[in-house]
Amino acid sequence: MTDPILSLHNLSVLLPKGADRSHAVRDLSLALHAGEILCVVGETGSGKSLTAMATLGLLPSNLPPPQGKVIFEGRNLLDATPRERRDLAGRRMAMIFQEPSASLNPIYRIGEQVSETFRLHTNLRPAAIRDKVLSLFQEVQLPDPEAIFNAYPHQLSGGQCQRVMIATALALDPAILIADEPTTALDVTTQAQILKMMLDLRRTHGTGILFITHDFGVVAEIADRVAVMRYGELVEIGPAADVLTTPKHPYTRALLAAVPKLEPRHARADIGQPVLQAKGICRTFRSRGLLGKTREVRAVDHIDISIREGETLGLVGESGSGKSTLAQCVIRLVEPDKGDVILSGGAFTGLNKAELRRARQRVQIVFQDPYTALDPRQSAGDAIAEGPIIHGLGRAAAKARALDLLEAVGLDRSAATRFPHEFSGGQRQRICIARALAVEPQLLIADESVSALDVSVQAQVLDLLASMQKRLRFGMLFITHDLRVASRICDRIAVMRKGQIVEEAEPSSLFHAPQNPYTKALLAAVPGADWQTRQKETS
Repeated sequence: MTDPILSLHNLSVLLPKGADRSHAVRDLSLALHAGEILCVVGETGSGKSLTAMATLGLLPSNLPPPQGKVIFEGRNLLDATPRERRDLAGRRMAMIFQEPSASLNPIYRIGEQVSETFRLHTNLRPAAIRDKVLSLFQEVQLPDPEAIFNAYPHQLSGGQCQRVMIATALALDPAILIADEPTTALDVTTQAQILKMMLDLRRTHGTGILFITHDFGVVAEIADRVAVMRYGELVEIGPAADVLTTPKHPYTRALLAAVPKLEPRHARADIGQPVLQAKGICRTFRSRGLLGKTREVRAVDHIDISIREGETLGLVGESGSGKSTLAQCVIRLVEPDKGDVILSGGAFTGLNKAELRRARQRVQIVFQDPYTALDPRQSAGDAIAEGPIIHGLGRAAAKARALDLLEAVGLDRSAATRFPHEFSGGQRQRICIARALAVEPQLLIADESVSALDVSVQAQVLDLLASMQKRLRFGMLFITHDLRVASRICDRIAVMRKGQIVEEAEPSSLFHAPQNPYTKALLAAVPGADWQTRQKETS
């Protein structure tokens, strides 16, 4: 290869006193070449994102200045002034963050925000800037660029917002693009489009891409080389084919072993009586558009689902297909326009507030983000005990149940006195599961409950859900956009599109002989499916 366009030499980032270790990044050395995609993988806390932040000069102010060297175009960026850094940002170096909605200003139109890069770094006139922005929107395959230009962030889907961020990053044809988990929360079809865009960017612009991810399926799709980080240190680096097939470090082997396999199973035979019967569920949302026109979205359109005791029904589909709205109608966080919900033989629709409060003991939900799902002022033990106390269990008995559940989900009983900020993301999700199970529900709804977790933590949480279900015999509605996860944990899978269920079958049938064209498209978009098939054939 030619000389690298970016070189990190013994880069170290110190953590504040009182942290669980002294360094976020320690003596990291790696290089990125033009036209190369280097994937950096590792669990949460491995230092991936802070490496990117140190490279771009975006470290939080409470951290000491980084040590070592970051060489870009012959100069050490760690010696650059803030003004020099700002001049490089967007012009020669760009970054795509994990959460696009948080990166866009909600009070400005999309076109204004992308145009800002041109206003800051070029002398182009407004009309020329507008043409450039519209051309970028076409390049990243945004539908109706004119409408997107005049829209606000909240009017776009997550995938569209991420495309806007990519367009902003590409505006001035940077030499380096750093992408920090840009596909983590996206559905498989949107994810596939973003990955293809990255490959096209490398091919057409010769951009060097530092791609941070914990998804080895993504790595298999796009990486030229892979760097594996753990506790701030580089433990392995090499060509993608070598790292994925013959990893040398035990940590890399452990990460690869935790990746969900596409091994669709048959439905279990030991399921019991129905715990959920939802019939004819409908929900339509109406909103007023930019020109005063009423926009109508039929989020859930005459859906019937049923779940039996000890059974898991998976709900898959793209963002906006109606999965979460259906779950919220079942639990009555959103009131359905039509339809009936029966839980464990009792009606769940048509109840008054007092009746609904009592009935909700029969159904609980685990949300996607464990960081926002817990009250930061409430200890773990109190969070778990709160539900049983509300539903009439004595305080002492509720506290005892909370301690038992902490042990059941793999945490020490002493964790009851600790607060959410003292736990990792995976530990918080375990607490959320314990809290949901504390009232002994007949139905558990898991809404993207593992999508934001590292593969190793994800595997632990999936095993935990399976073991708790076997022990307590609750039915589970498992919402996910990851078909590999669905194939592992579900007895049946229902595929949703535009508010309707287009296909439903047990995983072995759905994956091997899908009937609906949309299901076939979803399966074809699973990242790394070919790599996993080859791994299975050679093992």
